[in-house]
Amino acid sequence: MTEKTKVVVAMSGGVDSSVAAALLKEQGYDVTGMMMRLWSEPGKEESNRCCTPDSMAQARRVAGILDIPFYVVDAKDVFRETVVQYFLDGYANGETPNPCLMCNRQIRWTFLLNHALALGADFMATGHYVRIQNAEGGMRILLRAVDHSKDQSYVLHVLEQDKLKHALFPVGDYPKPEIRAIAERFGLPTASRKDSQDLCFLAGEDYRNFLQRNLPEILQPGSIETPDGKVIGEHNGLANYTIGQRKGLGVASAVPLYVITKNAKNNALIVGTHEQMGTTELTARDVNWVSGEVPAEPFRADVKIRYTAKEVPALVQPMMGNQVKVTFDAPVRDATKGQAAVFYEGERMLGGGIIQ
Repeated sequence: MTEKTKVVVAMSGGVDSSVAAALLKEQGYDVTGMMMRLWSEPGKEESNRCCTPDSMAQARRVAGILDIPFYVVDAKDVFRETVVQYFLDGYANGETPNPCLMCNRQIRWTFLLNHALALGADFMATGHYVRIQNAEGGMRILLRAVDHSKDQSYVLHVLEQDKLKHALFPVGDYPKPEIRAIAERFGLPTASRKDSQDLCFLAGEDYRNFLQRNLPEILQPGSIETPDGKVIGEHNGLANYTIGQRKGLGVASAVPLYVITKNAKNNALIVGTHEQMGTTELTARDVNWVSGEVPAEPFRADVKIRYTAKEVPALVQPMMGNQVKVTFDAPVRDATKGQAAVFYEGERMLGGGIIQ
């Protein structure tokens, strides 16, 4: 009898990772469940949505129903040092960071993958809504999920080929309602568990409160200025504002004003009219090309500048120093330092980088 292919499933106590484990078990894989215990602020351990006692119990129950081994890995220190610090450093630099990108790169697809491989696994699977396609020469291509409303390829643009060769994404071929139906078919207690959109370590509260406790020095008042440098008011800390914000600026104006950008060097919040908001180009740093090859020429692509944004057509020009210049066909709003610009060719996700 041939030995089964071994796969570790990164479990969270949610329906998606539970169904990923169930589908792989049904497909004949030798499945092991693994869950990380992540960092939480002292006293808030029961609120970190990724590893509350309830989530841990749910994942353990699912593993029991599926009759698969289940392990818990302590990732508190490495999570605090990388993901949470990345979040704090981003705001300190006047950015609006997306810590899920760092978590996927350093925690899930480095730290946890290494644990999976050390257990003798051939693959690691997650409940992400994304698809993989095998191409010539062993290349693995990342495609958007069948259910575009749940597609998570944006946060996986950080993956390189050496990680993708060990990756499985079983739920990417299904619409979300079907995933819940599959969970019910297997009798999994997570079938009706609600999805959560919050950052896990914020424990369901506003990020501003977290910053106030952990990085109060960046919440210093400063000037609110127009693009030509005219001071029209005072802000109460740059981190309290988001690009495109209109309400809560606290300045009187005959026309609506929006946050256009933040000048971290001068601690100034720049606001302007709706017409002044759009930008036709941006640069992005730390670009990862999923293929592992930097395009030799500028190319056309659909570009997504936030996880919840629609893709828009643009010209993408690779530059020296692992950077790109993106020129949009029409002005875009809400291009924000610290978020990712991710490039698509149809269903295929090509890569992305951090807007700077």
